[in-house]
Amino acid sequence: MGQDIKLTASDNFQLGAYRADPAGSPKGAVVVIQEIFGVNHHIRSVCDRLAGEGYVAIAPSIFDRTSPNFQSGYTPDEIAEARKFVANPDWEAMLRDTQAAIDAVRSVGPVGIVGFCLGGSVAFVAATRLSGLKAAIGYYGGAVVRFAEETPKAPTQLHFGEKDAGIPRTDVETVKAKRPDVEVFIYPDAQHGFHCDERASYDKASADIAWPRSMAFFAKHLT
Repeated sequence: MGQDIKLTASDNFQLGAYRADPAGSPKGAVVVIQEIFGVNHHIRSVCDRLAGEGYVAIAPSIFDRTSPNFQSGYTPDEIAEARKFVANPDWEAMLRDTQAAIDAVRSVGPVGIVGFCLGGSVAFVAATRLSGLKAAIGYYGGAVVRFAEETPKAPTQLHFGEKDAGIPRTDVETVKAKRPDVEVFIYPDAQHGFHCDERASYDKASADIAWPRSMAFFAKHLT
């Protein structure tokens, strides 16, 4: 359904992206921000799924500055390798690349953003700092708590797993306390990565609640 394209950021850096277009006239567009595993099979499938919902979906390769075309699976060794990319993330660079993706699709209609893992945190910060977004959704973004003092400029929704070993429940409660303007959902049986059906931590019951919530949120705000 999709194709690989190139984007140009504000500093003229060229990065790759995956874009999927709906069969009919688009309702709008959604920028999809990757986990630490790159724009891999799962992120591409999320884009395809969004295209099936009627949105132009675009996933910028936000690791291209350090490792062009990086894609990873979910074995323990692959996870360990992927974690190296986020030891010292360059937030400003990732946001520039995210803005490039927003700019590439804003002509089709209202633009939302959804991110997972690292991308969940990027999606939140994008909502507070970038231009052109009408809605933002973050799944299990561990760094959201670091930016919780910042106010999103667009309606924002966050999803967390109660059994996420990497995101303390106290962090989630901090986010809720500091950001009463943000919708926060906690899934009792879910671990980190519960939305990804290619990971051992996939929790179908939670994912089957979170995704329709996300689609309803986009349907409400991307008008």
